[in-house]
Amino acid sequence: MVGWILKKIVGSKNQRELRRLAPMARRINEFDEQFKSLSDDALRAKTAAWKDELTKISDPEEQWNRLDEILPEAFAVVKNAARRLKERRHSFTVCDQPMTWDMVHFDVQLLGGIVLHRGRIAEMATGEGKTLVATLPLYLNALTGRGAHLVTVNDYLARRDAEWMGQLYTFLGLTVGCIQHDQEPDVRRQQYACDITYGTNSEFGFDYLRDNGMATTREQQVQRGYHYAIVDEVDSILIDEARTPLIISGPATISTHQYDKWKPLIEQLVRKQTMLCNRVASEAAEKFEQSDVETAGRFMFKVKLGQPRNKQLLRMMEDPDKRRAIDKAELSFYTDTRKEELFQLKEELFFTIDEKSNEADLSEQGRAFLNPDDPNAFVLPDLINEFTEIDLDTTLSDEEKDKKKSERQQHCDEQAERIHNISNLLRAYCVFDKDVQYVVEENKVVIVDEFTGRKMPGRRWSDGLHQAVEAKEGVQIDRETQTLATITIQNYFRLYQKLAGMTGTAETEAAEFHDIYKLDVNVIPTNRPVARRDHNDRIYKTRREKYNAVINEIREHHTKQQPVLVGTVSVEASELLSRMLKREKIPHNVLNAKFHMQEAEIVARAGQPGTVTISTNMAGRGTDIKLGSGVPDLGGLFVLGTERHEARRIDRQLRGRCARQGDPGGSRFYVSFEDDLMRNFGAADRMTKIMERFGLEEGQELEHRWLNKSVETAQKRVEQRNYLIRKRTLDFDDVMNMQREVVYTYRNEVIDSEDPRTLIYEVIDEAVPAKLKEYLEVDEPNYGGLIHWVNTTFPLGLTKDKAQFDTRNVDENAQFLIGKVKEAYERKSSHEEPTAVKSLERYIILNAIDRLWQEHLYAMDALREGVYLRGYAQKDPLIEYKTEAYDMFVELMANIKNEVLHNLFRSTSNLQAFENFLASLPQFLLREDAPTAPTANAPARARQLQPVGAMAGVAMDGDGAGEVSIDLPVRRSLPKVGRNEPCPCGSGKKYKNCCGRTA
Repeated sequence: MVGWILKKIVGSKNQRELRRLAPMARRINEFDEQFKSLSDDALRAKTAAWKDELTKISDPEEQWNRLDEILPEAFAVVKNAARRLKERRHSFTVCDQPMTWDMVHFDVQLLGGIVLHRGRIAEMATGEGKTLVATLPLYLNALTGRGAHLVTVNDYLARRDAEWMGQLYTFLGLTVGCIQHDQEPDVRRQQYACDITYGTNSEFGFDYLRDNGMATTREQQVQRGYHYAIVDEVDSILIDEARTPLIISGPATISTHQYDKWKPLIEQLVRKQTMLCNRVASEAAEKFEQSDVETAGRFMFKVKLGQPRNKQLLRMMEDPDKRRAIDKAELSFYTDTRKEELFQLKEELFFTIDEKSNEADLSEQGRAFLNPDDPNAFVLPDLINEFTEIDLDTTLSDEEKDKKKSERQQHCDEQAERIHNISNLLRAYCVFDKDVQYVVEENKVVIVDEFTGRKMPGRRWSDGLHQAVEAKEGVQIDRETQTLATITIQNYFRLYQKLAGMTGTAETEAAEFHDIYKLDVNVIPTNRPVARRDHNDRIYKTRREKYNAVINEIREHHTKQQPVLVGTVSVEASELLSRMLKREKIPHNVLNAKFHMQEAEIVARAGQPGTVTISTNMAGRGTDIKLGSGVPDLGGLFVLGTERHEARRIDRQLRGRCARQGDPGGSRFYVSFEDDLMRNFGAADRMTKIMERFGLEEGQELEHRWLNKSVETAQKRVEQRNYLIRKRTLDFDDVMNMQREVVYTYRNEVIDSEDPRTLIYEVIDEAVPAKLKEYLEVDEPNYGGLIHWVNTTFPLGLTKDKAQFDTRNVDENAQFLIGKVKEAYERKSSHEEPTAVKSLERYIILNAIDRLWQEHLYAMDALREGVYLRGYAQKDPLIEYKTEAYDMFVELMANIKNEVLHNLFRSTSNLQAFENFLASLPQFLLREDAPTAPTANAPARARQLQPVGAMAGVAMDGDGAGEVSIDLPVRRSLPKVGRNEPCPCGSGKKYKNCCGRTA
């Protein structure tokens, strides 16, 4: 109560913040008045002067302070330029469409610009001109010369805004770039070099991964730093898309999937489950007629476990008595005392489906159907026990033990692959629906974004799920992919020194923005009061009744020529409504993931008299709907939502499509108890009681503001669940992020280094002593193993006598060995092409980093999937993940150094240089008495030493201690002689009976 009274007196935190900003807005307008007398060149000169001044300031902190000082003046320059363009009716083309500049910043837009410059989120209602607002802080922050980025949701909006707002920037003397999906690296570099760059979040993120994880030279890198970014539609990008990390993947080296093999059996299994559930549902109907409510409830709960969208089940859920019986059975089975009964009930089905977590799980009956002859087909062997038994078997030789172990490992891999393929196919058939989660186009499965309704070509579900869906749809199954580089959206945007965002709906997620991105939300008031009427939700028992009511309301508005925008949550729902409207002969436009090319044009026409537009919830976002002539008198645009979305923000965005800039408008949502939100997260008991209390008949509706609260409660539950998923994703990726920063920093150091040899020598200085400690700092020093490692890694040809490791301590041995390796490397480098040496040295290090980092990512994925099982041992999976990830990272860095050492003398700028190097080394036979075939003029048993090379072996000279040397296997000086051919010595005998007898 006290808080409410204080808020009334002093205002909310947001109101107080806006009051503090008001004087600055007045100062901007004062400067604007002063600048009206300036010429165009004088106005542009201010840009050049500020750029020149700010580029001389090297300290970012000082730059921010100076930007704050010139903010009122700089914003006034932008506003004044916009006014000049409007007064001159400046015409131009945007995305091949002619346009005329007709915008000047309102005072509320100035407030929004200040908020964005200060690194916060500005919530501004749809139609309040966020695109124009962004020009103010982008201009100001671009003056530093470090680049300012505007991030939006799709390529069309990026191009449109860059060309549209680019008129203003170009007038003031700044350059504007735009990143598009299919641009070449050279073009991208030019766009990033501009003062202001527009693009999508995925393009910015993927460029970061390519620059840091795949580029091998500075010329291949396109980005130039992370100074300042404004994220347009910030809730969509930083929240909705943050559950899925950005991943660059390449085809796996081998593909072992068996989806084609198991697809027919899974199809049969799904059919058998459908028949079983239909039969059980029919039995339940009979039990209800016999008043055996308890048994009937049990039967229907069984159907709900096996087929949650069964038509008979959904029809029974419409009846309050039957619904209560099913809910009662479900609650009773989930008590601790009936866990075994629940398990037995699940075993009566072939598999169970959990819609909330998108999982399907085979029962014993289902496993037996798929593999009737092998009861252990779905049991992974215990390799540790099996390997122990093999090791303890004294009858086996070492080779036989290794062979048996590899056989058991291969069997385990095949078993795991089969289980994984079947699990994915089951999910593809039972949980993923065509035209809801994906569409099929040009013989490919294309994922549909659940929040925006847009197609995402090029994106694939991970872990083989995408291949399972491809098998289900009978399209080409692409090869499995392997992660090459990955980062979450959250961690990419946390790279920026200053981040801001703008959207129509951020307030409901303010806590998440603050927790993860340290971004505060300021709600900017509208330029004119909002005149929209938000009606109460209408709630129906079934989807059928709901859709009939939707059609009736559309007809009602269409008859009086009032435009209607119908929002749906899936492609399937929009196509169903389209068919119903065609039957009613109501003309309409359909806008969903299948037609996103024309989405902006269709949405822009949605305000014309008599227009009916069906749209998946977010299609056309970023495009204003302007009302046609006479439409305001009809009540403006009416927004009709056919279903509540999981997130309240998406519903608010849909409502916000109407009543822009003080226009009239209205909105209403239709809900049924069969909607996924109400089935999975609604309070089923409460809904059943409401239905009973009001005695709902076929086609009757419920409508009250209290019911709106009930629906919003369900939405809050889902929002909280999704937030925890995103938070968990981030907690795990924070571990990867620290590792990624270390690896990418090292990688960039290699690329930028003018003298990569110093980095090579650093590796030698660190890795050689570490290896020596492995061999020597043990109970029994392994001098033989150390000499073997040295000779297989470097061309030193050391023997025990030459090395004399036992006469020195570890540090002295390290210095001795490091000196020898560097000496050998200098000799090798002297034979290389001088111009290519630096590139070769960079390649040696980068190749080691990239190959092992990819393997590390794969291992980390496996660790992340398996670490959740630690929870059963009462251990926190995140703590376990951090511990093991650290150990794996330490091992990764050591392996990178060893890989560099291994490749140091196995890489060359060209073959001739390498051969010259080999020829310069003292060379010895591995066996001095190795015979060679004599020539015709040579004595029959002539011996001669033949050089050639390998990096491994032991030098046989006695007096060349300390020299760099290489031992080489024997090579023939003449062609090989067959056993039955004439002997080349000229005796006339066969080779096997002459010189070949001793060969």
